[in-house]
Amino acid sequence: MGFELMASMMCADYRNLERDVNLLDEAGIDSFHIDIMDGRYVPNFAMSLNDLKCIRELTDKPLDVHLMVEHPNNTIELFTNNLRAGDVIYIHPEAEYHPSTTLQKIVNAGMIPGIAINPGTSVENVRMLLRIVKKVLVMSVNPGNASQIFLPYVREKYDQLLALKDEMDIDIYWDGACSIDKIASYAPLGVKGFVLGTQLLFGKNRSYKDIIAEVRNIEGK
Repeated sequence: MGFELMASMMCADYRNLERDVNLLDEAGIDSFHIDIMDGRYVPNFAMSLNDLKCIRELTDKPLDVHLMVEHPNNTIELFTNNLRAGDVIYIHPEAEYHPSTTLQKIVNAGMIPGIAINPGTSVENVRMLLRIVKKVLVMSVNPGNASQIFLPYVREKYDQLLALKDEMDIDIYWDGACSIDKIASYAPLGVKGFVLGTQLLFGKNRSYKDIIAEVRNIEGK
């Protein structure tokens, strides 16, 4: 089956950020998910460019940078200049006048281009962009805050994208309200990776190593 696990770092313990990064690294997390919010595109502020730089220096694992900002084309170099080849940058198509231009800047910088799709955004609205991107981050909650509940109508979107996966040569990722039962259900269907936040990974009074091992055990069942 094989699937990737990404740690949602906006949910980490910022009193001990270096410790959390090291523990997650040792526990076998595949990548670190960085949510950048500007308080305009979404009604929240989280995380900063300095947070990104810090985490980038602490780990050799890839970073998945999720830009929830208006007009990312205006500031995309701030992020590409502080990342490495192989890191991922997701943009929201609705946040940009010409999203394909921004995606091309990500490609030119040696990063992996992705789009994030809000619950209310249809697959048809972004279909042409699927020809450009490598990764599609499907929001199972409305963007902007942690600890939200899963929106059941998003299941239809996963089904539509999974049907297009091979034709468009894309990988599909789950973001929001990710529980172990969602991974057990959707990983076998072809969802490539899952962003883990407060639902499963953070604030559980269990070690990251034990939690990640439990999730990985799904692959053997």
